[in-house]
Amino acid sequence: MYNPFRYGSVVEGDFFTDRVHDLAKSIQIIQSANHLILISPRRYGKTSLINKAVAQLKRPTISLNLQLVTSITDLATELLKRILAIYPMEKAKYFLKNFRIAPIISLNPVSNALDVSFAPTLSAKPILEDVLTLIEALGKKGKRPLVVFDEFQEVRSIDKALDKQLRSIIQLHQNVNYVFMGSQESLMREIFERKKSPFYHFGTLQTLDLIPYADFEAFLKKGFSPLYKNAASIATTILQLTKQHPYYTQMLAFHYFNALLHSKRATLQEVILSIIREHDIDYERLWMGLNLKDRELILELIYIEKQLRHGKNNNIPNSTRYSAYKRLLSKGFLIQGKEGYRVEDPFFTAWILEQRTTSKPLSVVY
Repeated sequence: MYNPFRYGSVVEGDFFTDRVHDLAKSIQIIQSANHLILISPRRYGKTSLINKAVAQLKRPTISLNLQLVTSITDLATELLKRILAIYPMEKAKYFLKNFRIAPIISLNPVSNALDVSFAPTLSAKPILEDVLTLIEALGKKGKRPLVVFDEFQEVRSIDKALDKQLRSIIQLHQNVNYVFMGSQESLMREIFERKKSPFYHFGTLQTLDLIPYADFEAFLKKGFSPLYKNAASIATTILQLTKQHPYYTQMLAFHYFNALLHSKRATLQEVILSIIREHDIDYERLWMGLNLKDRELILELIYIEKQLRHGKNNNIPNSTRYSAYKRLLSKGFLIQGKEGYRVEDPFFTAWILEQRTTSKPLSVVY
């Protein structure tokens, strides 16, 4: 019997928990003359959603995660690699001859893919402009391409003026749709909603929230029903533990399904304990990398969530508290929802509680 749950990679097909309205909205925006700005916390399924939209639209797509980019030249190089991977060399070659700085293109004998590089230059701006202009030119001759920039909030960390350069070039494009995805809401909103920003109101904003409870519950019940008669109770408990977080819900469901295959008596508590012990070294490294104030605030949030403490420590100044929250948000430790801040990873929460209790392990997780 195959496991119907999947995590840790882009999900497709039966593994994709239907976001019917979100998917329809994304497709509608991309099919228009507008650009899409998609914001959600990490591991909420942005990439899976956009991949499903792209599959339905059947348009050439160039995707790049800006967290992996180190410079303007590197950005141009990685974009050109992706262009050459989806367009025939003969078609692109016609436009490459117009590049002010000619790219060096060679065939990698190991991967059988094209390697691209540019000779060192004093200014990388013409390189990026020529690559982006190439995408627009290819769009004139065929299907409108899509350019997907993931973690776009990193644009200014690559170069302080990169956002201005990008805007000056792509605002002229008529044959390309751009998708700007980001996981840090405050930075993304600063880029696209601050009036002085070059990208102010550059596209249509879409925020990706939690998967609706009813949809996620139905998905879990369907997955567990071949193994467990009372699949509804499993679905309810899992969603309570993970707070409907898409990634951690799939993760817990996957491991619990495997546990039930081996023993019908397996419990969620045993599975959680197994997960946190498997990742003990990783969680210890994360914890030791935090300063004392960050640790204190994480503990405070956990204790309030688990009703082990009634309120916040009034001795911590608000300025200190919110600067720490902002820092922890940017590092992915916290998530901000309608009810305020909480620790993003429920298994990290369970690990912390287990380390700090001398009573029954995980007894406070439920």
